[in-house]
Amino acid sequence: MHYLIYFDESNKLDQFNADYSYYGAYGGTDAAMARVVKQVRNIFKQCNSFSELHFREYTKDNLVKKYFQTLHTVINENVQINILTVNNRDALYAAQKIGLTATELRNLFYIKIPERLFYGMTRDLSSQESGTIKVKIKVDQNDEYDKLFLETKIIEQMNAHSAYRNKNYRVVNVLSQNSVKSIPLQIVDTFMGIVIFLLEQNYLELSNTAKIKSDLIYRFLIEGNNLMKFQQQIKLYKWTGHEELTFVNISDYVSPFMAYKAAYDSQEIIRIQKIMVENPAMPLKELRLKAGYPNTMKNTLIGYKDQIEGRGRNYSIL
Repeated sequence: MHYLIYFDESNKLDQFNADYSYYGAYGGTDAAMARVVKQVRNIFKQCNSFSELHFREYTKDNLVKKYFQTLHTVINENVQINILTVNNRDALYAAQKIGLTATELRNLFYIKIPERLFYGMTRDLSSQESGTIKVKIKVDQNDEYDKLFLETKIIEQMNAHSAYRNKNYRVVNVLSQNSVKSIPLQIVDTFMGIVIFLLEQNYLELSNTAKIKSDLIYRFLIEGNNLMKFQQQIKLYKWTGHEELTFVNISDYVSPFMAYKAAYDSQEIIRIQKIMVENPAMPLKELRLKAGYPNTMKNTLIGYKDQIEGRGRNYSIL
């Protein structure tokens, strides 16, 4: 069996532009990954959109169907996503104590953190297969990784883990890959972006972009068993300066979002329903203008309208 892991990061420790850095790994068997990639490519084709998935760039809801169906497809496959948060201030303080610069610390983290995330995915593989499991790791293309010989160091450390703990997996290669050509790298970017959005409570912002992102996440989580699977398949950890990473219950961040969004949507639905009752034949464009929605939020409004008319929130994007 082959097991594939894809790695990405968000917010760089030595750029001093954020309170936290995030590292994400997305893993699954080669068969599961192949199914996901095939299904997602079909979604792109059906939506007639082949642009790269990036949660940061999701600022208009014209691609809500593409993103929603991709997220729904991924979470219903047997895959795992591990995400690690690092408090940049704590990390920099630890570095200063031993005379390391921020760049030096980040370079060290590049070696240790990915290895810890990957081991979290591979340590239980031994109980699932009797033969040797070959692990292939793909990292988002980055010249810094090449300068650090990241590939070689991860292979050495991961295989040392396997031999020392008597596991039966072996990392056979670590390769850099352009995310434009890699749907799995786009997937880990999107899921990591969603988790960061929830952790930092960006949904409390009043901007249209925050509302658009919130609408996508909420639609995705309320569909089928997605909420349960999201909380089961995404493992969240934080670095606290100790040898072992600290496990964080992701539901502690999902629950406040769901409660906030349900209350917000209830108010919006009441307001939009009042306009629709008073103007039963009003075309969608006029309803959008009357409700004060920009064209970048047209599909958000359609979702509310479908819900009001009893078709279900996700009727137009299923």
